[in-house]
Parts: sequence; structure tokens; C-alpha cells
Amino acid sequence: MATKYLDLTFTDSVCRAQRQYYGHTGTIEGAPARDPLGQAEAEFIAARDSFYLGSVGESGWPYIQHRGGPIGFLRVINETTLAFADYKGNRQLLTTGNVSANDRVALFLMDYKNRERLKVLGHARVEDARVHPELVAQMADPQMRQSVERLVFIDVVSFDWNCPKYITPRYSAEEVEELAGPLKARIASLEAQLHARKT
Repeated sequence: MATKYLDLTFTDSVCRAQRQYYGHTGTIEGAPARDPLGQAEAEFIAARDSFYLGSVGESGWPYIQHRGGPIGFLRVINETTLAFADYKGNRQLLTTGNVSANDRVALFLMDYKNRERLKVLGHARVEDARVHPELVAQMADPQMRQSVERLVFIDVVSFDWNCPKYITPRYSAEEVEELAGPLKARIASLEAQLHARKT
């Protein structure tokens, strides 16, 4: 487990809650300034086709946004930097506005099929895609480049893996098709055999 994540999240109020419910509190000592992403985290991130991004507005209210794209659209630039191309959407720009005032963000990445999840804390910055066409060319799918409005960079501070206990397995349409393919082929074969016997 990355100790910096708990160092940042075990606030006084969290520790009071732990003492109330469990009689003791977790203690974190010697946490580094940041926990760099390792190979397991980089591979997990590269395999995702979506994630959730949390930010906090100037009103103090949190906002959670879903981001999706082709597998690997959230790119691991290096062990402390993530980036993704942000496309035209509903024009509310809530996350973009939020991080301009408070750059702290939380990412929540899910692998429902394998019941795994990764949480990431970091500082985000948003760059205008019109100013960085060379980065858009590197980071965006060629067929989607015209729709890129922003580039989002996340300076990773720490991460944490969650246990799978309450993750309900879910599958994409592609995964369902892959699992059902052999069954469909077997059904077609049996139907062909039945049809041959009738004729």
C-alpha cells in the first residue's frame, strides 16, 4: 500500500471516526513526499477505457465526472504524470473551472470484470488544445482530434488499491460477445445437426 495516500487522507476527523467505531486509529509514519506509480499501476491504467474524476468547486461542493475513451486514452507519461485529451461535451466545464481554483483531484479507476479498483490523488492542470496541436496529435485518437478542446495533466501524489469485496462483476459488450462466442458457435452447430436429421 502507498503510505502517502493514507498520510493525506487520515485527517483528524477521519481518525476520530476510526476511534469511535474501532477503538483505535491508523498511524502513518515516515510517508514519502509522493508515491510514484509502479509497473502494476501503469499497466492497470493503460488497460482502462474509463475512469471517474473528482474535484471540488469554490462553493465547497465536490463534483465527480466520468471520462471514457479507447483503451489507454488515460496515458501514463511517467511514474508521476498522467494525461488525457478532453473532448467537446456539455459545455459546463465544471472540472476545468474547479481545478483552476483548486488543483487537487481524485481519480477512481475500475476493472469490474476482475473486481479491481485503483484510487489516485494528484494535482491537475488543464491546457488549451489549440495552443498545443503537437500534444493533441500525440494524445488523441486520429479520428477524434478535431473534437479535442483541452489536455488534462495530472501530477500524481499517491495511489491506493481497494479490496474487491463489494465490487459487482460487470462486463463490456465486447467482453460479453467474447464469452458468448463459443456458446453461439456450439448452438449453431447443434441446430445444423438437428436440421440435417430432419431432412
